[in-house]
Amino acid sequence: MNEKLNFKEMVERFDVTPRTLRYYEYIELLQPEKEGRARFYGPREVARMTLILRGRRFGFSLEEIRQWLLIYEREGTAAQQAAMAALADKRLEEMIRERDALDSAITDLRALRASAMAITRH
Repeated sequence: MNEKLNFKEMVERFDVTPRTLRYYEYIELLQPEKEGRARFYGPREVARMTLILRGRRFGFSLEEIRQWLLIYEREGTAAQQAAMAALADKRLEEMIRERDALDSAITDLRALRASAMAITRH
């Protein structure tokens, strides 16, 4: 893909709000080419947006994503992939703890509901 997307096309392609896209530019996660007031997003920005949204889906903070993208620019692919593995390990541990807490809360709520239903039947 060598074509460039304009602002509206970028919003539509990634199903984000204009505010989100402007914010990612403001915090310098994206750096579109500008011609007057128009913005144009080339392959680099499209790839970065894909990575940003994937990172957000997995629960990474924007700062973690920023640092990860900077590693690629400064140190290359191998360093970036090593950093991603470390971030993924950390996030997986957090997600497992969150899942365990949620499973426990579900069990407790089911027990509470069963108790409430038993009382209403009497």
